[in-house]
Amino acid sequence: MRALVIRHEHVTEPGLVGARLIERGYDLTTVTVVPEDRHHTPNVTHDFPGADEWDVIVSLGAPWSVYDEEAVGSWIGGELALLRKAHLLGVPVLGVCFGAQALATALGGSVEASPRPEIGWTEVDSDDHGLVPPGPWFQWHFDRCVLPPDAEEVARNAVCPQAFRMGRTLGVQFHPEIITAMVRGWIDLGGREQCRRQGVDPEGLLARSRAMEPQARDNARRLVDGFLDRVANNSR
Repeated sequence: MRALVIRHEHVTEPGLVGARLIERGYDLTTVTVVPEDRHHTPNVTHDFPGADEWDVIVSLGAPWSVYDEEAVGSWIGGELALLRKAHLLGVPVLGVCFGAQALATALGGSVEASPRPEIGWTEVDSDDHGLVPPGPWFQWHFDRCVLPPDAEEVARNAVCPQAFRMGRTLGVQFHPEIITAMVRGWIDLGGREQCRRQGVDPEGLLARSRAMEPQARDNARRLVDGFLDRVANNSR
């Protein structure tokens, strides 16, 4: 079984989500959209593979806004077309943070600035603990999804929708893939100042992330299993 992982920048990895997909028998192909030397000028060109080549597609997070095409460049249009085509073909898609926002946009919703950023570990109000455990989940976002009309909101908090499903598609605003090394990478790549502006201690965030590793791994396994067993099969 073939899984495409869309990695938008060089720090983020498939992490715990990728590990569980491999455990479930998937061969991962990871493509990086913006190379390291273009991180601060991400308006690169990128040719995405065809949607019909994969059994599962995962779109990961990114530090940019889906709606800021001037900054990210024309590649966002290519990704939206890929996600839309995958959905129409019935290829299961899991969108994470930026990936969820791209999914929402591709399927008839949109993205807007969040009323406040979320950085850190938070619980969510889930209607389906077997698919989306309440957490805690790691969050780092400044935008939020406006869900497509036909989407089912599965989880939320006071800030935004936290998970939605639509056919064989699942989008989550939080980061089930997170490992401590990625948190360190985001902090070192401009996140330290973002944390401080939001009153978050970067070193405290790292320490909490290390402490959360066992529970984060368990939550990620449960979410990926729910995605594969129920959403990908379009069943309850």
